[in-house]
Amino acid sequence: MTPEGRVKRKAVAELKKLGMYIFFPATGGFGRSGVPDIVCCYKGKFIGIECKANGNKPTALQAKHLEDIRKAGGEAIVVDETNYDDLHNWLDFVTMFGYTDKKED
Repeated sequence: MTPEGRVKRKAVAELKKLGMYIFFPATGGFGRSGVPDIVCCYKGKFIGIECKANGNKPTALQAKHLEDIRKAGGEAIVVDETNYDDLHNWLDFVTMFGYTDKKED
């Protein structure tokens, strides 16, 4: 498994514990490039999660999608090896207060 695959697996395990609706959009071909790796809904909040590993950052197109989600009233985060353990707390924060001023990308 790739390092990014391990990040995705840990993030998904946390999301499943919370009973979230989770969707993995297809990219390329018939899908749309740049969309987050994981799209989910938690406590009525639309959330996009981009998974990265080894210090990688989102591409310009991925960052644009994350920002577009925020502008539309959803939440977006980049998850990597340094913060996937905090994902549960972040999700509780953004759903409790309805926003975050923390830029993750």
